[in-house]
Amino acid sequence: MTSPTGNGVRRALMSVSDTQGLVELAGTLSQMGWEIWATDGTAAHLESGGVAVRRLAELTGHGTLLGGRVKSLHPAVFAGVLARADEADLTELERLGGVAFDWVVVNFYPFGAYVARGGDRPWDVRELVELIDIGGPALVRAAAKNHERVAVVTEPSQYATLLDELRRSPSGSLSPATRRRLAVAAFRLTAAYDALVAATLERVEAGEQAEPRLPEVLHLVAERWRLARYGENPHQSGAIYRIPWSGPSVPWGNVLQGKELSYNNVADASAALALIAELADRPAACAIKHGSPCGAAVADTVARAYERCYEADPVSIFGGVVALSRPVDAATAQLMERTFLEVVVAPSFEPDALAILAKKPRLRLIEVGPIEGRGRAPGWPTWEVRSVPGGLLVQTPDELDLVEEQLRTVTQTPVPDALWPDLRFAWRVVKHARSNAIVVAKEGQTLGIGAGQVNRIDAARQAIQRAGARAAGAVLASDGFFPFSDVVELAAEHGIGAIIQPGGSMRDHESVTAADRAGLPMVFTGVRHFRH
Repeated sequence: MTSPTGNGVRRALMSVSDTQGLVELAGTLSQMGWEIWATDGTAAHLESGGVAVRRLAELTGHGTLLGGRVKSLHPAVFAGVLARADEADLTELERLGGVAFDWVVVNFYPFGAYVARGGDRPWDVRELVELIDIGGPALVRAAAKNHERVAVVTEPSQYATLLDELRRSPSGSLSPATRRRLAVAAFRLTAAYDALVAATLERVEAGEQAEPRLPEVLHLVAERWRLARYGENPHQSGAIYRIPWSGPSVPWGNVLQGKELSYNNVADASAALALIAELADRPAACAIKHGSPCGAAVADTVARAYERCYEADPVSIFGGVVALSRPVDAATAQLMERTFLEVVVAPSFEPDALAILAKKPRLRLIEVGPIEGRGRAPGWPTWEVRSVPGGLLVQTPDELDLVEEQLRTVTQTPVPDALWPDLRFAWRVVKHARSNAIVVAKEGQTLGIGAGQVNRIDAARQAIQRAGARAAGAVLASDGFFPFSDVVELAAEHGIGAIIQPGGSMRDHESVTAADRAGLPMVFTGVRHFRH
């Protein structure tokens, strides 16, 4: 058996699932005089590539066990990784019959790829469990702990840079700073891997419950997608992370053109995508400005829907973010070309549309794939998380659509049949406006939106003022109940045709009385949709 120091021989231990670039890495190290050791599957791959390999069975006395569950879990292997570069450790290692490893090259079973595979196939819990790597993370943690002597290599993208440094090193080893950086990356990887496993199994458990529990320990798993140019303001730093198992969403979308996405772009584009999912049973368009809708419309074609969305508020849409429920065609692109927009989000963009929008190279185009149905917004994780100083606020997403059996006409005057579609449309839009929020709409088009106000009457004044004369015969939706009758009186004064609101105020009777006095039909939903 070779001695721990091996008379200057250096050794790399390899055990990988992703074999990309491994033959080239091992072959180069072998040509530099290194010994390559590997678990059985990795060794077979390297041997097929013409690389001489020593198998770990030489140290452990056995090959792969339990159908692949046990490969590297053995004192001789871990002693060779954890032994410090001092006489006591190396003497003990030699007495054990082990060898010291200088590099540990490991990546994990593709648990994350399985989780993020997408589609409608449910996860198979047995498959998930078998994809939980044990030996790999243990080896990585051991090598990272002993980074003063051992380099831990966890990504194929690291190979070329490390080989280049090795070739240039007078000592034939990586620098302490490089080994330290590798160790940080390794611990970051194992932390994320364990968090992903925990979060996934929690999600499986939640799916089996009638009502998902908020976990006692919240496991957040997200990888940085890209750095933002800055945060909400230029003096703030910002980045965009993406969460595994997301459906159609901005961070998992395909950016087809445009300037680098900003923090605010992604926030507004995500808000637009959440709203358009509510309207996706028809060609629909919506525009978002500062996190709140400024226009939304449905129509028979996506071009007409966008045109009506623009007409809803042609001032506020300038510099806004637009989402559409159908692929962008040439007719829609020609309409968009006339206005300055920051971002357009859509299921896809037809070639002719891309050619037209290429004339606006700063415009970001994000393709997210099919957007179907209403209710759960696309790309939302199991929990919504918001940071506050010193902690996090966590809640389940607001996925509730109109519950038809809860709709209750509370006035003597019934809702005309022709106004029910508009009531439902306005209610879905107001759900996505910042509270306090009021939406005035007619014939599948918003006419005025009042959002983010500190009292409801100001939100109503804002929405009705923006609607102007068009408010006559339109519907009005409120995200929260009316604490006083003033909103009903204002609506009646401007000829609003029907109101939809949650109800639930101690003064509901005052609003109902005012509506009856004006002959104005009003519906209670029994559900509120605050967005703070």
